[in-house]
Amino acid sequence: MARMNIPLDALTSRLNFSGRFDSVRSQSVANRFANLKGVGEFFDVKRLSKPRDMGDLQQRVNYNLSYFSSNYAVVFVMLSIYSLLTNLLLLFVIILVVGGMFGISKLEGRDLDVGFARATPSQLYTGLLITAIPLGLWASPISTVLWLIGASAVTILGHASLLDRPIEANFSEEAV
Repeated sequence: MARMNIPLDALTSRLNFSGRFDSVRSQSVANRFANLKGVGEFFDVKRLSKPRDMGDLQQRVNYNLSYFSSNYAVVFVMLSIYSLLTNLLLLFVIILVVGGMFGISKLEGRDLDVGFARATPSQLYTGLLITAIPLGLWASPISTVLWLIGASAVTILGHASLLDRPIEANFSEEAV
C-alpha cells in the first residue's frame, strides 16, 4: 500500500500561523486583556453566516483571530477552568503539587521536624513525587489536555469562521 504524504506546509502557510502569536509573547497580561471586545460585539448574531468559499473562510479566520484574540484567550481560560472542575482528581493533584512545593520551599533548606520524625527537603520532594506521579497518572491529564485542545479549536475556529467581518473592514481592503 502506498504511503500518502500530506503537505502540512501548504495547509498551515495559508492560515499564517507563523507570525500570529508573536504579539502575544510581547504583551503583559493586563495589557492583553485591556482590549477585550464587548459581549454584544463578540456574539453579534446578525453577522453570523456561512462562508461563501475557502477564500472567504480564510479572510474571516485571519481577521477574527487577530480582532478577537483577547476574547478567545478568555474562552480558552474558561474552558480550562471547566475542564479542571469536571476532573476534580486532576485539580486535587495540581493543588497538592503546588501546595507541597510551596510548603517545602517555606522550610528554606531546613529539615522538617515533627516530634517523632525528621525529614530533609530532598526526602520531602521525593515523597511528594512518589505521591503525585501515580495520582497524576490516574487523573488522566493527557485526555484532559486533548479535550481542552479539541474544545478550544472547535469553539474558537467555529466562531472565527462563522462570524462575518464588519462592512468597514471589507471596504478598507479595496484599492481605490
